[in-house]
Amino acid sequence: MDARPNLNPDPNPGPNPDPDAAPPAGDAALYPHPQDRPLAGAPHPGRLLHPRLYACECAGTMLLMLFGVTTNVLLGAGDSPVGRGLANHPALQVALQGLFFGMGGSLAALSPFGRVSGGHVSPSVSLAFALLGRLAWRDLLGYWAAQLAGAVLGTGLVALAGRAWPRLGAWAHATRFAATIPFDLVPLSWVFMGEVCTTALLITALLYTGGHAALRWATPLLAGPLFFALNPFEAWLSGDSTNLARSLGPAVFSGQWQDFWIYGAAPFCGVVSTVLMVRLGTFGAMHVHEARLAHFGHHGRVPFLLPPILLPWRRRRS
Repeated sequence: MDARPNLNPDPNPGPNPDPDAAPPAGDAALYPHPQDRPLAGAPHPGRLLHPRLYACECAGTMLLMLFGVTTNVLLGAGDSPVGRGLANHPALQVALQGLFFGMGGSLAALSPFGRVSGGHVSPSVSLAFALLGRLAWRDLLGYWAAQLAGAVLGTGLVALAGRAWPRLGAWAHATRFAATIPFDLVPLSWVFMGEVCTTALLITALLYTGGHAALRWATPLLAGPLFFALNPFEAWLSGDSTNLARSLGPAVFSGQWQDFWIYGAAPFCGVVSTVLMVRLGTFGAMHVHEARLAHFGHHGRVPFLLPPILLPWRRRRS
């Protein structure tokens, strides 16, 4: 049996599999450009940029950071009620921080924004899809810009909430807005390799479940349990980031830029190593066919957020 990854669409992708065919009549309003398939790696030559995708990716990353930073502040601050309750259980405390930050990614992927953009909310995830030919490089740059901006804006919302509720602000500053900081008593090479390995594990899990039809339902739900398991081992070493955007937002508001280059270079190395293993067939046959985490099977066509009745101009265009 051929164990090499199948990077082409599934043999039974659902109705209307032909990318050049017009969508069904009822879907014409949702899919006004049927030949444009940016999330399948085949953007139309006349539509080089997809600002709607980038805007939704930015909003999804904001949601990730708003939920993740807020919950991590409440869990980690020594003066918060939750922090006091977990003070005698540090391993559980750190594991729960990983769980809730990962759940923020799941919320983003399953939100209306994630349904449109795929809910990558991480430059690492978008790079993996680009290296597998499922996201054009110009769209990758758009996703990266959106993710970095969304992370700063999402953390900024937490900072604004802290001004309105000073107690939350004090907790946020005490926990440095859940910043990822290398442990200064170990060599930086340990920190670097920790980020490489955790990123590789995350991307492997996402691609493996996303690459098997029976497991795709689990793809947007993986991050929480995975970081729950990894955080007690990795958080003390590097903060367990795997995501440049996740590290950037807290760094902007906490001023913690110590060895920040690690959070860009190491996760990308982890992505490259994982994609190389996928292409070598290490994980067996996989159908990695669309740069979408939450909802596969749309053939790269991205529905609008609002219903047709709210966008009369769309009916005129279709």
